[in-house]
Formats: sequence, structure tokens, C-alpha cells
Amino acid sequence: MSIEVGERKVYVLRIGHRPERDKRVTTHVGLVARAFGADGVVIGDVIDEKVVSKIKGICEKWGRKSFYVISGVNSMKYARKWKDRGGIIVHLTMYGLHIDDVIDYIRRDPRDILVVVGASKVPRFFYDIADFNVAIGHQPHSEVAALAIFLDRLFEGRELHFIFSDAKICIEPSPKGKKVTMCDRKGEGQEYQ
Repeated sequence: MSIEVGERKVYVLRIGHRPERDKRVTTHVGLVARAFGADGVVIGDVIDEKVVSKIKGICEKWGRKSFYVISGVNSMKYARKWKDRGGIIVHLTMYGLHIDDVIDYIRRDPRDILVVVGASKVPRFFYDIADFNVAIGHQPHSEVAALAIFLDRLFEGRELHFIFSDAKICIEPSPKGKKVTMCDRKGEGQEYQ
């Protein structure tokens, strides 16, 4: 299934990124956002060009060159502007309402979605501005796991079948081993070494 560009956009705002500690996790937030159907990731408050470069490099090789990636944006101002432009904000937190209780409302809402995921302590501001404070579960867990589950529920599993038309390399599913192919323009692979 080719990825379809819908009317509604979904962006992920990563807050609390600490460059010395969170490079890998923030990179994984970006990779999950890309692979699971979000339109972009915004790394708030600090500039981390290494993380941005890593995510863009994956997009260049594996597809979705149009995936939006930026760092150094003021998180609170970005969230306020999102609301002012009519979008909704979903804050993923273990203290929120269970995803099963709110996902249908979020899925039916046609407005653009900003998904907020934290790293260090999340300021009260995000709990208050969010239209939905959503818990994947009410236990401590990874923000990467929470984002993946949220996007999977939002897109009802369709994102797991996305094929990106601008991918340079593709995986050929195999019951054993690894097979990576060069993608041609028709989406069919050729052997890749």
C-alpha cells in the first residue's frame, strides 16, 4: 500500500530533549514518527543538527524525503500556534485518559494533530494546553513505545503496510535471513549488496 497524503496532518513535538543524554531516543522518536505515518517531527527548544541529520539521512535512503524535521523551535510557542491555527494537541502521558477511551474521538476529528512526547519533566503547560492527555498505559514506559502505539491505533494498522515511492532501498520480506533490494520506480526491488 502506498502512503496516502490525507487532509489531516500529524506532527510530533519532542520536548525536553537533552543532547548529551537523549540523542538515540529522540532519533527513535523521529524514526517511529516517519515509519508510522506522521508528517514530521519537531525537536523543541534545543538545536541538535546531528539528530536532524540522522533522521533526514534515513528519509533519503528509505523514503519519505518530504518528512519534516527541525530542531530548536520554542515548544510552548509552537503548541500555542498549533492551537491558534485550529489544530488539536494530544499529549502522551501515563497520567492521561486511557487510549481505548479516547482514540475514537481523536480519529474522527478532522483537524491536524500535534502529538507531544516528553523526555525530562514535562511542564504543566502541556497538560493544560492539550485537548487530550492520553495514556497508553498507566505504568512508566518509553515515549518511543507510546508514540508507536498511539500512531498505530490512530491509523488502525494501515501504516504498517506503507511503501514509500521515493525509497532507494527496500526490504524484501523473508522467512529467514535478510534481503535488501534497490527499489526501482515501479516499487519492485532489485538485489542490493
